[in-house]
Amino acid sequence: MTLNRVSAFAIAATAFALGAAADPMEVTPLSIVSADATHAFSVEVANDRDEISFGLMERESMDADKGMLFDFNPPREPAMYMKNTLIPLDMLFIADDGSIEMIARNTVPGSLRTISPGVPVRAVLELNGGQAATLGIQPGDMVQHPIFGNIVAETPAE
Repeated sequence: MTLNRVSAFAIAATAFALGAAADPMEVTPLSIVSADATHAFSVEVANDRDEISFGLMERESMDADKGMLFDFNPPREPAMYMKNTLIPLDMLFIADDGSIEMIARNTVPGSLRTISPGVPVRAVLELNGGQAATLGIQPGDMVQHPIFGNIVAETPAE
């Protein structure tokens, strides 16, 4: 009978853990305004400790128009790494106003090397490795998203 209780507990604990891990993150639109164009993405927003810690670990692929936005509110100096991350990423370190401070390009999957801009930032945007170069995204470009308060409302046509 004790074995049955242990088995039932193990099954319940596993189901709870899987349910918690399966809670989807909020997905929102995000734009990057570069010198030549505005680039649209759909991003998952990681804004709690567990989401920020897990990030894009164990993902085997990501569509070119997708990404993950880590919201550190309030701003802090992040220490990012690629543990258990299977795909190369570009990490865009973003100031409180939405301006890109630094880009770590083509980070190495599985690396435990710390990646940091050396200054506090509000957020980090992770895109597929090489995407920033392909799109001509540079430090100083602007990321538009509600967390930065820089979304321009469209005026209705008259």
